[in-house]
Amino acid sequence: MTLTTPRALLWALLLIAAGAAAALALNRAWRALPADAASAVAAAAAASVPVSGDPRADAVARVLVERIPRLPPIDEVQPSPVPGWWQVRFGGTEILYADDGAEHILVGGTLIETKTRSDLTEAALSKALAVAWDQLPLQDAIVFRQGSGERVMAVFVDPNCGYCKRFERDLTGIRDVTIYAFLIPILGPDSEAKSRDIWCAKDRGAAWRGWMLDGVVPPRAMGACDTAAIERNLAFSRSHRINGTPAVFFADGTRKPGALPPAEVERLLAAAGAPPRK
Repeated sequence: MTLTTPRALLWALLLIAAGAAAALALNRAWRALPADAASAVAAAAAASVPVSGDPRADAVARVLVERIPRLPPIDEVQPSPVPGWWQVRFGGTEILYADDGAEHILVGGTLIETKTRSDLTEAALSKALAVAWDQLPLQDAIVFRQGSGERVMAVFVDPNCGYCKRFERDLTGIRDVTIYAFLIPILGPDSEAKSRDIWCAKDRGAAWRGWMLDGVVPPRAMGACDTAAIERNLAFSRSHRINGTPAVFFADGTRKPGALPPAEVERLLAAAGAPPRK
């Protein structure tokens, strides 16, 4: 392949340094618009670039939205642990790295500190997406107290999520914890119906675990039932970019996606400590 333009050279660098899948995804977004439309989108996007107070960071954001018109909204631009490079969080839960002036970017990669073998990309996302424990609407959760219940965790779940079912089974083996399960039916109409039936059941906890652990279909909710809590959970999940289930939260604000192994749950519970007192 002959590289005849700066654009072609940039995408070649992306393919080599950042992984073909991520680079091609941005490439498709870049090429999707006609030139005139792309310019108009870029101009509109540039007007909404976040202002950090650092002119260099703001310049990086402006260049990115001008050159990649369909890049999801940029949330923040901060110095990366690598001198001369910037950490750009966009679309809520994605990170790319850009050099000064955003002439080059690394997409879809993970930044590792070799001395400690720490995943700095994951650490940055965890910090950005953390939710303080007292911000969680605990009154809208199904509550399970296991043992003393002195430790706490919260999990956002969909009743038709296979990973949630596996995680629920693992959670039953965690001792001395109070678990707050927030129903967010995001997988379609059947999830909505099951969430309503579980929330409206006489014993929500029994209905939830009966379905998740044993496949016992919850009785159909009859008559009036206040399901506003489910709508509030969905609104909360949208505002905090909880886009998949299970999503797990701990007392210190730590947030983790997916069905964590029990040993990892124990480690995070120990690290989180007790929830703050109101």
